[in-house]
Amino acid sequence: MEAPAAPHDAGDIELTVTSPDQMRELGRRLAKLLRAGDLLMLSGELGAGKTTLARGLGEGLGVRGAVTSPTFVIGRVHPSLGDGPPLVHVDAYRLSGGLDEMEDLDLDVSLPESVIVVEWGEGKVEELTEERLQVVIHRAVGDTTDEVRHVTVTGLGERWAAADLSVLSA
Repeated sequence: MEAPAAPHDAGDIELTVTSPDQMRELGRRLAKLLRAGDLLMLSGELGAGKTTLARGLGEGLGVRGAVTSPTFVIGRVHPSLGDGPPLVHVDAYRLSGGLDEMEDLDLDVSLPESVIVVEWGEGKVEELTEERLQVVIHRAVGDTTDEVRHVTVTGLGERWAAADLSVLSA
């Protein structure tokens, strides 16, 4: 049996975001590219804007309920208000057991019919699918007055090979 092939890197795009409103707008634009079965991993320091981006995703997907940080409940499901997929928003920050704790959330069961967004998912959710978007948000560490964020969106796998990520910079 051959070892599984490494995920195909479909390329990435780098963006500069200068306000929380722009981060939400990025989420709304990103939502237009998403469909059921998509996994997004959001990375960045505390306060970088991961939940703000997820809020914009929820708005763009047209889901029910305010998208807020699920840190203390670990995950929330936001059903679609239309005919789109539900949004499953997970914050893996407090999960120290890696994949075992993530398996308890049954994300593999939800993935085919949902869009799953995982904050702090590195080393915890990659085994769900090789086809995913990785969003890394960088901010100046220690500078709480600067709202400038540098965002890198990387598409991995065949699902994202043909995706035009440049629409995110519109």
